[in-house]
Amino acid sequence: MSNSFVLAAALLLAPALGAPAPAPQVTVPASFGPDSQISATIQPSTTGYRLEVLENGYTSATYHGPYTGTPTTIGAVDAPTTLAASIPMLPLNPTATYYNTKGAPLNPMPAPYTPAGGLGTNGSLPRYMVESDFDFESIALGLYQEWIELDLFHDGLARFTDEEFTAAGLGPEARSLIEFMADQESGHSTLLTNMLGERAPKQCIYDYPYTTVREWVDFMQRLTRFGESGVWGFINHLDSREVGQLLAQSIATEARQQQIFRQMSGLTPMDVWFENGWPQSWSWTMLAPYISYCPENTTRLAWQNFPTLHILNNANINRYSPNDTAQDGSETVGPRIADPSRSNITGSCENLNVTGYGCGPAVAHNKSEPLSFVGKKVLFEWEAPGQAVGPNNSYVTATTAGAPKYVAWSQQLNLTYSPLTVTGNNTGYTFQPEGFVYGGDGIINGTMAVMLTDLDLYVTPFNTSMLNPHIVALGLYQAG
Repeated sequence: MSNSFVLAAALLLAPALGAPAPAPQVTVPASFGPDSQISATIQPSTTGYRLEVLENGYTSATYHGPYTGTPTTIGAVDAPTTLAASIPMLPLNPTATYYNTKGAPLNPMPAPYTPAGGLGTNGSLPRYMVESDFDFESIALGLYQEWIELDLFHDGLARFTDEEFTAAGLGPEARSLIEFMADQESGHSTLLTNMLGERAPKQCIYDYPYTTVREWVDFMQRLTRFGESGVWGFINHLDSREVGQLLAQSIATEARQQQIFRQMSGLTPMDVWFENGWPQSWSWTMLAPYISYCPENTTRLAWQNFPTLHILNNANINRYSPNDTAQDGSETVGPRIADPSRSNITGSCENLNVTGYGCGPAVAHNKSEPLSFVGKKVLFEWEAPGQAVGPNNSYVTATTAGAPKYVAWSQQLNLTYSPLTVTGNNTGYTFQPEGFVYGGDGIINGTMAVMLTDLDLYVTPFNTSMLNPHIVALGLYQAG
């Protein structure tokens, strides 16, 4: 059929301009057709661990829990030699001089409609493989993250009953959406595995902190936050622009997942103007405590594990009055860095149908009482280095920093400091600072990284990792 014939037919069927639109004819079908008759084959699982089908029809790993063995390897993977204790802060790159005062191309175009410049624009065939140790270690970290998300999203669906989901305000369609997000992780892990090659990390066994549907969803919004921010922090430092292209197309999906899990947790879906990027060691510090053990000869990572910073009065997202959160850390389900808020509490907002105070699953909620605010006294307790964490308890927390003096708040385009008041042995407090990105956009909001440092070093989104040698302990703050 020619294009002109299709266009003519469409015009004949269209109503005349200005004519009233006909009333819609809606017929609700009494029954629906059979499943698709297209041939299909179900591919066997290649995740490397056994699955079981539970009574509700969902699949999950046969075991989740802590590691009970003895590690055979200790510490982050190392190179043949290390050239310096740290990377020095250098002046501006002398070649970074381009400035356009004409608003038009200044240099000859290599082809029509193609301004000069850019990387990977010379017509070379793309190679979608990592191109350096930095690339390999970064994408391997990303694959560790994708693997846990694949398992985690499935686990809650299999662990909790239909009645528990209904009581938490999540019906069958919400569960179907989460199952689709788990399927997305299957594709993401395949992509990253292909870009790494034969030494790509395999899926591991995990140890989760939640006991209710609310805690599961809360944990997922925290885990996808450091999964997303951990990629934004390194993606533009990759040597392989091709790998960065595909990674951006997967992490954009992760950003949507984090927003959805915030909605399911009763939090506002978007509370910042810009998402924050983190160095790899920050996200590895948050991820590692939830990996119980990995298969033999699993590729190890080179990134640092910082000591944990406990935020003792981190707002409980399940309270209709977050300021009533206990001050001793007891309203977090456990001691690990990204553990969710306890949901079985008196004063819960979960089933409270009051504007400004309810926190059941919703497209959006406004909070009459915010989770945090400028001037809030934030209480800290931090661990000493030397703790065994991560797969097979084979990584060790470490810091090269001196005594803590500042609290660093990393969110949006900023890293802001406030003074730390030390009150005892690894305890202290600060007051949540004020600051704005542009206009009235307050810096501190959402689910964000906070850390103790020995120096108020000036860093920006492209060189945040320069702060790593000065970090004493790292935590996850629920600001909004």
